Amino acid sequence: MTTRHALLTDLLQSRILILDGGMGTMIQRHQLQEADYRGSRFAGWPHDVKGNNDLLVLTRPDVIGGIHQAYLDAGADIIETNTFNATSIAMADYGMEGLVHEMNVAAARLVKELCEAETARNPAKPRFCAGVLGPTNRTCSISPDVNDPGYRNISFDELVSSYTEAIDGLVAGGADLLLVETIFDTLNAKAAVFAIQRYFDLRPELERLPIMISGTITDQSGRTLTGQTTEAFYNSLSHADALSFGLNCALGPDLLRPYVEEMSRVSAGFVSVHANAGLPNAFGGYDLAPADMGRAVREWAEAGLINIVGGCCGTTPEHIAAIAEAVAG
Repeated sequence: MTTRHALLTDLLQSRILILDGGMGTMIQRHQLQEADYRGSRFAGWPHDVKGNNDLLVLTRPDVIGGIHQAYLDAGADIIETNTFNATSIAMADYGMEGLVHEMNVAAARLVKELCEAETARNPAKPRFCAGVLGPTNRTCSISPDVNDPGYRNISFDELVSSYTEAIDGLVAGGADLLLVETIFDTLNAKAAVFAIQRYFDLRPELERLPIMISGTITDQSGRTLTGQTTEAFYNSLSHADALSFGLNCALGPDLLRPYVEEMSRVSAGFVSVHANAGLPNAFGGYDLAPADMGRAVREWAEAGLINIVGGCCGTTPEHIAAIAEAVAG
């Protein structure tokens, strides 16, 4: 077991760790415009880039760093890098595949420096940088063409190559662990896990980072987009030797509750959850108040279901502070 793996394991055996909350929700609060995303460096970029939130680690690190700091102030132990779409596959939408490595390095370095500063201020509460590997905007298991069920617009090897580039940037930037999250297609996640394992196998001089794996139950059917139940999802990836398995996104804490219980039942390791602040309303916003989310999460903690908990879409530092207070002790 590596140093960071051992430290996290020791902490998780003594208390529940707090993950941060939504990034997109907080970016929206800043009402950034096209010029903010471009900065001076990309003023002449031939594609529109507004909405490319990962780019902001290069053009508005002040905004992204401020969001990370707000979650640290709220009590988060683990801060996720702003790299959900920072793969060559997802960045192809903006013609920015060539920036992927730089984005991942910059995003991890930004979080790492803030975490190190907080840890120095309070060594009894160490903070950790989680390098995020998102699902990409392609699926390896399902055809995007209803008339051609056998067609795929991405291959396993292409996913592995894309993930490897992102992993290299996250490691270079100082990530303490790698979080494969919002998994809707387990085959994509298998590619990410394979890329991580092979990356460290080929670099024995590097400390092998712990892995967190978090899937997404897409609706009240209780299945991932590619049709797996929570138990099937776990069994498909249990070979990954992950620090934790968990669920995030899509549902609020009320609707996610039975699947959290199921993950707790089947998982041999630690369990993580970061739910949305309820289901989106008619305007695409989220209405679940911090206190209500705290109460839901407290019940999970009292039932012994979770080891790591935070928030996903719609959650804010206020939600994370309420969650941290709810599970304290």
